[in-house]
Amino acid sequence: MKETCRVALWALFACVFAASCERAERAPASASATEKAESPAETVLMKTASAYSFSLPAVGTPLPFVAERLRAISGGELEMKIYEPGKLVAPLEILDAVSSGKIHSGYAAAGFWIGKMPAAPLFSSFPFGPEALEYLAWMYHGNGRALYQETYDRAGYNVRAIPCAATSPETSGWFKEEITSPEQLKGLNIRFFGLGGKVMEKLGASPTLLPGGEVFGALEKGQIDAAEFSMPAVDELLGFHKIVRNNYFPGWHQQATLLELTINKDFWSELSERQRAMIELTCMASMTNSLAESEAAQGRAMTRQRDKNGVQFRYWSDEMLAAYRRAWEETVEEQRRDDEMFAKVWDDLSAFRESYDLWESHAFLPRR
Repeated sequence: MKETCRVALWALFACVFAASCERAERAPASASATEKAESPAETVLMKTASAYSFSLPAVGTPLPFVAERLRAISGGELEMKIYEPGKLVAPLEILDAVSSGKIHSGYAAAGFWIGKMPAAPLFSSFPFGPEALEYLAWMYHGNGRALYQETYDRAGYNVRAIPCAATSPETSGWFKEEITSPEQLKGLNIRFFGLGGKVMEKLGASPTLLPGGEVFGALEKGQIDAAEFSMPAVDELLGFHKIVRNNYFPGWHQQATLLELTINKDFWSELSERQRAMIELTCMASMTNSLAESEAAQGRAMTRQRDKNGVQFRYWSDEMLAAYRRAWEETVEEQRRDDEMFAKVWDDLSAFRESYDLWESHAFLPRR
């Protein structure tokens, strides 16, 4: 009920914005408007590379959602041509390709750029982080959006960064054996994302960051021993259960994940104010839709995994969760010390979360 109410409120919020956009589109142009009402606007082609397959629910599906609705609300004025992973550029090359102008825009997760900008994962997901609606509250009504753009600007990337999808908590990994002690993580080769990978490294594992399409092959060939990637509905499609069947919860490393649309700044500057608004508002609607889609899909996927595929759902012991948290707290202090922008973002987000905690601790029923 708690999550349903939250999603409903955000759905209403996004609909109001979408309606505003449609009303603006119907309104007559003023004499000072950048577009001339008497002449049809030229179609703007926006080539967009994706880091995720469009078949993956709530992770890959948001980009087709955005492309279709941009075409509809712009009357064909904005044409986003979308490409599956690797068809235009490789997933881990998207940010550089957008910044250089090689492509107009890209759809990925900020956590992929951890090696380029230590603060970037804070705009995507991080261990023991906020649930989706708290994250969105900071992003839209705290300093999240401003700090997001500042992070990319200070690192020298010529991009406009726009949150464009939000998803539910992830599972925290697929393992060959039951994990009952932190000692079992030592020497483990595991696919792991973002700042959670640094936690696993601190506990003795050897994390590697692989795009989703490469994870199954790496497991199958024995190049990695274990993996985390996404939510149950996504992991099911990728077939991890065919190789490893111990699936761990909760997703301590990603309680929510935000995905981004990055747009080359030179391309962005050539768009009209109205075109920019349509992109921003369509991404905001996508945030609501993807979160609702991800919440709706997980229960059914878990039922299939348990009843048909023999997956064992396991919940981390208090000992394991405490070990992850200790390693995370050490990681945060190291990151704050070593990177000025990480410290700035972390301190702001932490202050927001401290204020939010007072509300959250009183407002919602406990889950367990």
